[in-house]
Amino acid sequence: MANTYLWTGAKNTDWNNPDNWNVVIGTNVTTQTGVPGANDNILIMSGNSLNQAGYTYHGDANAMNNAVKNMTPTLSGNTPITVANVTIGGNGGPATLITGSTSFTVTGTLEDPQSAGIPNAQGGNYNLQGTNIHIVHLEWGTGGNVSYGTSQNPAKITVDWMSGAGQNDNGNQSTITVTQGYDLDSRRQSAFRNGVNGNNNWKIIYGPDAKGYTPGQACFLSGSMIRTADGDVAVEDVRIGNQVVAFDWQNNQDVTRSVVWVGKARATVRPDLPDDEAGWPVRILKDAIADGVPYKDMLITAEHCLFFRDRFVPVRMLVNGVSIFYDKSITSYDYYHVETEQHSVITADGMLTESYLDTGNRSSFRQEGKIATLRGAVKNWADDAGAPLGVERSFVEPLFRALQWRENSVVGTKISTTKIETTTDPDLHLITQTGAVIRPMRKTAHHYSFMLPPNTESVRIVSRSTRPSDVIGPFVDDRRYMGVAVADVQLQCAKQQFDITSHLQDEKPAGWHDTDWTDCAWTNGNAELPLGDHLTHGKMGILSMTIRAAGPYLLNTKPNSDIKKRSA
Repeated sequence: MANTYLWTGAKNTDWNNPDNWNVVIGTNVTTQTGVPGANDNILIMSGNSLNQAGYTYHGDANAMNNAVKNMTPTLSGNTPITVANVTIGGNGGPATLITGSTSFTVTGTLEDPQSAGIPNAQGGNYNLQGTNIHIVHLEWGTGGNVSYGTSQNPAKITVDWMSGAGQNDNGNQSTITVTQGYDLDSRRQSAFRNGVNGNNNWKIIYGPDAKGYTPGQACFLSGSMIRTADGDVAVEDVRIGNQVVAFDWQNNQDVTRSVVWVGKARATVRPDLPDDEAGWPVRILKDAIADGVPYKDMLITAEHCLFFRDRFVPVRMLVNGVSIFYDKSITSYDYYHVETEQHSVITADGMLTESYLDTGNRSSFRQEGKIATLRGAVKNWADDAGAPLGVERSFVEPLFRALQWRENSVVGTKISTTKIETTTDPDLHLITQTGAVIRPMRKTAHHYSFMLPPNTESVRIVSRSTRPSDVIGPFVDDRRYMGVAVADVQLQCAKQQFDITSHLQDEKPAGWHDTDWTDCAWTNGNAELPLGDHLTHGKMGILSMTIRAAGPYLLNTKPNSDIKKRSA
């Protein structure tokens, strides 16, 4: 049986002293002591934080404030230590976990109290020190003042899955080796990296199997009602072994399938990202799909799929801002996965939707319930989906328009006050390798010329950029940032002309999109263009390029002001 242990440090800083730990049951820190085991969860945070969150110490709320004597658990010796989940930091810190050279493994998630969903808790505010640490899922919260290692002793940590972007986190030259996956930002770069959000002094190594993922999982929020053989059950109460009702669409009949895994995780919205990537939950109003469908407001994540006809459609492609919209009153929430013995069409809140398909992110979730199951092989949509994924515009746009047409039949629709302005001006310019900004000396509708200074070895083609899903509609499944489409490029210098073609090669420089075209390529709004050594020895040059297409681009999106406060 798994327990939760609070570090109190009542005697000293020794991890292995049972008097330094108290068992937590619910929100009560009991008198029971002991050393956490491999299946146990760990809290390393101040008594004041727990008091504000509603915890009591031996049944006494006031005593909780002074229950924690120190926040510096320290490991020593050669015996490996393994725990399930670690919540560390928050108010009253910093909390410091010192593992030294002892092998320390977290088989679940290491995160701060805010990310863990502890009420009234601050994020960040902790330090992790050690050279033999393995964390299956490392969650970077939005709180700052996180540091790893010290300037004299950098930490060495292996992470299977790394989530979030972090904020003002100092690595002290610590090394994090990511073996499985990590979050990408809207530019398709690692969300957590040096020089972004105040994060600095990290050495991040990506293993050969590590892959970047855009944040956003297909999940249900708390309160979603899952149809089972015994009636509708809240998703947070579904357990392994329950029988859920699945729709066998190929034979047009209901069947039952056993639940083989239930996972739970905590999401914190990142409002700096586009709505569909930020983590805002999608609210589907009652009756938005059809009369009685859903039978109450439905809350799911943007990547979660609804079932129409014979296909799954991600709900982000159906967001109309009126009857289906991102609920920006919810900034953090628990979300759940329900996996059946095979990927299935199930019913939630009266709407046909999907069960969980493990495409490689299972390790980022905590398993719910008392029954544990072993992880199976990673699956994929092409071979294992219960229905095809329907993201073609020809299929999704008619659905989008039909749901728009229903808006007058839905009670409580949101009046959109967002005004979208666009422009076709790409604001095209160059930035040299020294940081100099070069504006065009001549330009027409499709041709731009730039005067380059001597010794320019490369430039970045910088412009406005936008996503087709934003300017055309969410029913277009293209969320790449598109800058300008560049065709031929010539460099003239010393009465010679050179064709620059690196952007047209199979292996393109950074910032170019892969394309089937052979004579043209799109930038992402900030694309590298190597020029070679043509401008050495004091030579100046003129760089000319043909722009095949550009825009339209979003100019300004004013925030919606009529959001009612809701809770998940």
